[in-house]
Amino acid sequence: MKKIVLIFFATLLITNCGTSSKSNTTSIQMNEAKVVDPTKYASTITAGELREMLYKYASNEFEGRDTGAKGQKMAVDYLKAHYVSLGIPSPLGKDDYFQEVPLEKQSISKAKVFVNDESFQSFEDQIVLRSSGNVDMIANDVVYVGYGIHAENYSDYEGLDVRGKIVLARAGEPKDADGNYITTGSAEDTKWTNGRQSLSSKRDAALENGAKMLIYLDNELFSRYAPYFKRQFMLDAMGRLSLKSNNDDLTMLMINEKLGKTLHSSILEDEKPKEIKTNLKVAIENKSEQISSENVVAFIEGSDKPNEILVISAHLDHEGIKNGEIYNGADDDGSGTVAILEIAEAFREAEKAGHGPKRSILFLHVTGEEKGLLGSRYYTDNDPIFPLEDTVANLNIDMIGRTDPKRKEGDRNYVYLIGSDKLSTDLHNISEEVNKKYCNIELDYTFNDDNDPNRFYYRSDHYNFAKNNIPVIFYFNGTHDDYHRPSDTPDKIEYDLLENRARLVFYTAWEIANRANKPVVDKATE
Repeated sequence: MKKIVLIFFATLLITNCGTSSKSNTTSIQMNEAKVVDPTKYASTITAGELREMLYKYASNEFEGRDTGAKGQKMAVDYLKAHYVSLGIPSPLGKDDYFQEVPLEKQSISKAKVFVNDESFQSFEDQIVLRSSGNVDMIANDVVYVGYGIHAENYSDYEGLDVRGKIVLARAGEPKDADGNYITTGSAEDTKWTNGRQSLSSKRDAALENGAKMLIYLDNELFSRYAPYFKRQFMLDAMGRLSLKSNNDDLTMLMINEKLGKTLHSSILEDEKPKEIKTNLKVAIENKSEQISSENVVAFIEGSDKPNEILVISAHLDHEGIKNGEIYNGADDDGSGTVAILEIAEAFREAEKAGHGPKRSILFLHVTGEEKGLLGSRYYTDNDPIFPLEDTVANLNIDMIGRTDPKRKEGDRNYVYLIGSDKLSTDLHNISEEVNKKYCNIELDYTFNDDNDPNRFYYRSDHYNFAKNNIPVIFYFNGTHDDYHRPSDTPDKIEYDLLENRARLVFYTAWEIANRANKPVVDKATE
């Protein structure tokens, strides 16, 4: 009986974030909170309501919410209806809560490539990574751009005019005499060296400099990608979703060492950019399918500083149906989605009582996270509803309903925080002090380590804000055996923890929205 009583009281403490825990903090700038106690509004965030919404949102009815599919459409309609019922408007105008995100799904293409009349085969020597249309190109030269890096403190494109031209680049990044990468001064892998991230970084560099085609030598990645691309081609399967580009000009091929050395015999030793004379022919027949999808947006306008925007985000999509099984995605990221709905309700209740936030709050549910952070990338890179320079912070919630079975030490009442100190010491301190004042959740920074091999900092939607020097916090419970499996269902969610973590996000948002000064960015990146 004693054990039962102790467990009861422990659970009671866990489920009362903001109602039983107070501590004296001096540096929190709770100007509004000195008059208004936010615990009254935090108490509207309840395990019962979170459970009720998640059992609906992560039900079989929504068919796993695959991007662009029927279930995802049902999901966005559900979110819109909820905001309408709360009386929270959209920033896009009356009854329009959807930011359209244009996507396309391309078939796996074969390319015919000839260098000086020597033929190089698809899936053996080269694969097509990107082609927004049919390609038929003949060139007498290519521009070798070394590593293909274009950064503030180092650029392989410096002094080169590659507009409308074919560029050739190799994997990797140069190091200094101490063995540190040039762009960061660190020995840790950067966005220019780390696998898939290096592909997108060097693609973007080629686009920014106006190249027509990027030919990229990466033997290691090629050996992994080529067999998959060949299987998909044989199945006549459509490839991954991508944002439909406004610039349809860039084609991207990944090649092996044999083709790389044919184009430039000393490519593995030579880092110096130069023009290379050659006779190159490339022909690609491309098939693509247009996909429509949506971000869902709702907005509470600030009373004093309406042009300063706090973004609270979570992704609305999941994996859909695979091999006849529904991937419900209750934790990933149904938990974050319903948490935002409860946080929005808490702010709405405060607003109705005459205590709306001083800064504006955008509730942003993004699509296509599982396909490559597409919805958030569209918001930041293509169509920010509010200027990024006016966005003071992003609080991103992705999986906060479970516990990490690999976490052997520490309190059950925890949450992993990632990114809080990457750009803003101020934001990190706010987060810590708010937690001490209201919640006393154990804040675990395990995955915030720059050396974290999981690289979670780059794997959820906050990253698209962080890369634009917007301070971020990523709230995360870690992975588990049901991650990206049909077994990620709402019955396995620990709703007392979900309530606690959602309240922590609310209190942090409350402080950011109402304090005198926005978080200072003191660690801006290039």
